[in-house]
Amino acid sequence: MKNENESATSLTPLDEAYLHATGPVTVGMTNDYMFRIVFQENKYALKGLISSVLHMDPDNIKSLDIKNTVKPGVRISDKEYRMDILVTMNDNKTLCLEMQLRNLGNWQYRSLSYLCREFDSLDHGDDYENVQPVYQIGFLGFTLFEDHPEFCSLYQMRNKKDNHLYTDRFNLIVIELNQEELASDEDIKYGIYKWVKLFKSKTWEELNMVAQGNEYMASAVKSMYLSNEDYNVIKVAREREEFLRSQAYKERKIASLTAEVASLSDENKSLSNENASLSNENASLSNEISSLSDENASLSNEISSLSNENASLSNEITRLRKILKDKGIDADN
Repeated sequence: MKNENESATSLTPLDEAYLHATGPVTVGMTNDYMFRIVFQENKYALKGLISSVLHMDPDNIKSLDIKNTVKPGVRISDKEYRMDILVTMNDNKTLCLEMQLRNLGNWQYRSLSYLCREFDSLDHGDDYENVQPVYQIGFLGFTLFEDHPEFCSLYQMRNKKDNHLYTDRFNLIVIELNQEELASDEDIKYGIYKWVKLFKSKTWEELNMVAQGNEYMASAVKSMYLSNEDYNVIKVAREREEFLRSQAYKERKIASLTAEVASLSDENKSLSNENASLSNENASLSNEISSLSDENASLSNEISSLSNENASLSNEITRLRKILKDKGIDADN
């Protein structure tokens, strides 16, 4: 393993093999486990990457102390979902670098949470002036804000009115791997654009071509080649990819089922409303039927009353006819 001041010169025959490698890369550095292993094991390459992102002279990086190393090739627990590299630079800056291809919809909050944890690093009794600058550096395989795509962006705390910087010790850096065409002249000048091209390279020929003339990148390619030759490292990297695919499938399934449940809930609500409407209509019809029944009863009573009245009149007519007849008067004439 190289230290941060060791160059990529003196190569052994095994080291030189990467220069002649051809064909597709088995596992590249967009795999978050491979990204972590390469830069954890090769501080020289890590120095080149950090100096590029922070626009520094690599010679000004005197030390890199990685705080969360993992043993290469040892299986990772599914619970260890973070594949970041947490490093202290020059004993006075903390950086968290992470490769994140999948959009979980929470990066702006997740990265801010990580940054705050590292920023709050003072021991009890320490002066707040001694708080170390922190950098959260995310290499994202998606566009963080669809309405504001950007290749490389730096977010800091600033005054909303006049953009005055509150502090330069709290920094979020986002590098979107899918927005290379938006790279600025500054991104190209400091090599961030080239590092992204290296990460996205799919063949050894492409990797060596991108790394040509940059010993930090060449060193990273060599480390990636050696890691690709390590059966256990590849096994864990593939397990990691499978785990992420499985998680993505579960999340898609959950999202699909959630949408289906929401749709059924809406349909149920619609049916409930329709049922309530029909119930109201039925109640209205029942009231109307009841009203008609009352009206029919009233008419029946009226008919009965008229029938009785008619019967009474018929009896009266019969009585009068009898009186007339008794007096010899023919009522019909």
